Amino acid sequence: MPFIELNHVIRDGLNTYPGMPAPRIDQYLSHAESRDRYAPGTEFTIDRITMIGNTGTYLDSPLHRYASGTDLAGLPLERLAELPAVVIRASGGPRGVTAGQLAGVDVTGRAVLLHTGGDRHWATKEYSVDAPYLTREGAQDLVDRGAALVGIDAVNIDDISAAARGERPAHSLLLAAGIPIVEHLTNLAALPEHGARFTAVPPRIAGFGTFPVRAYATVPAPR
Repeated sequence: MPFIELNHVIRDGLNTYPGMPAPRIDQYLSHAESRDRYAPGTEFTIDRITMIGNTGTYLDSPLHRYASGTDLAGLPLERLAELPAVVIRASGGPRGVTAGQLAGVDVTGRAVLLHTGGDRHWATKEYSVDAPYLTREGAQDLVDRGAALVGIDAVNIDDISAAARGERPAHSLLLAAGIPIVEHLTNLAALPEHGARFTAVPPRIAGFGTFPVRAYATVPAPR
């Protein structure tokens, strides 16, 4: 089964979200520095990264939105790994993905991946300008029909423009229902609308609400 990468690469100094700090990557111990600790010809590096959870392609647990919500360590693997996926083609339309665009698609128990094309602006100033998002009605529809996970290839699953006045209905509705969110996906054009399986698993960190994932999909090879 071919593997398809759906995540951005985290690099030193590459900002993910406007106004948030970029990751800093360096070495706690370099290969050269380690040589006097081991036998001749044996060396290692121990790398170090300083970053916020909202870095690269990341997953939100309910704790991200709600103080009493489930943290990363409490998320069951069945909500994160090998989920049957459905891809919603939403590029070229209105910024907000509506319930109407989800109509007729079986989302129950599935990873619903919103392919908006917003990732084409990744790592540019345009990435957060007039970015695509999931509307309140769309989020409520996914809650009502039992989606397992929702992902988007844009800067946020909510509208972050000034017109939204700081409201975050998609986060609020989905995370209240225990539905994890994956933001900053990429390469969704490579997936079929049906038939793929999606995985996005963060480390089991207690008391943490958001962390990067290596999001990917598997697609059955043609027979």
